[in-house]
Amino acid sequence: MGNYVLTCCSTADLPAEYLEKRKIPYTCFHYTINGTEYPDDLGKTVSFADFYKRIEGGAMPTTSQVSVGQYIEFFEPFLREGKDILHVTLSSGISGTYNSAITAKKQLEQKYPERKVLVVDSLGASSGYGLLVDLLADLRDGGEDLERVHTWAEENKLKVHHWFFSTDLSHYKRGGRISAAAAIMGSLLSVCPLLNMSYDGKLIPRKKVRSKKRVIEEIVQMMIEHADNGVSYGGKCFISNSACAEDARQVADLVEKTFSNLDGPVMINSVGTVIGSHTGPGTVALFFLGDKRKD
Repeated sequence: MGNYVLTCCSTADLPAEYLEKRKIPYTCFHYTINGTEYPDDLGKTVSFADFYKRIEGGAMPTTSQVSVGQYIEFFEPFLREGKDILHVTLSSGISGTYNSAITAKKQLEQKYPERKVLVVDSLGASSGYGLLVDLLADLRDGGEDLERVHTWAEENKLKVHHWFFSTDLSHYKRGGRISAAAAIMGSLLSVCPLLNMSYDGKLIPRKKVRSKKRVIEEIVQMMIEHADNGVSYGGKCFISNSACAEDARQVADLVEKTFSNLDGPVMINSVGTVIGSHTGPGTVALFFLGDKRKD
């Protein structure tokens, strides 16, 4: 595996037990809800069910990214142990945390000139960011060295597709992301926005689909169109959801029915408290490897 550690942030939205099993240390973003700040610690301090219940009750959480100081505190013990670091961040298109990690890297490399800190901007979010980290862990466990894993990440990160839909527009309305009129009309017409991550890591609306059934079919159609080898896709598939496990299961069932060569069952995770602060409940996201994102 080489003398390096692969790390990420909590916004990769993978279960804490899974990250521990795969030996991937992580550092936490933070969020404030109802006047109290909490770590985005993968549901440990505040359960996902409780978090989304508070939002449904009208709470509007705010979030804060990992600071330079927090990164230094997180990275330095590994460097003291004589290990190099490959850290993967949340997309720079939606957060400034990548810049914080780069600043921390520069400061620490001056203090530890014999060590390397390599930082990858995932250009992804939630379990799509998590899927990239998971694939890098596969390479690490296969014996690839630090530089090779870093190079693979930079060459392939835009091949990780992120497709999202939402069946609940109320949080978008409360947060001012859409107008009250648009939310009411969307609810009346059962409109479910379909979005994806662009080449520069920003969340872009792509389609307005009427009815949950049709948007589930449409999000799987995007996988058919973009996945490596189409319906013969043999890679991993992750899903994350914000308090709508039944919808996520429906997507997973359709994916598994459509793609019979998947590398194992679809992994369903929860959208964490930081990403969920912006989506609210009712969001399902689908992640897989495919053609390179270009727009």
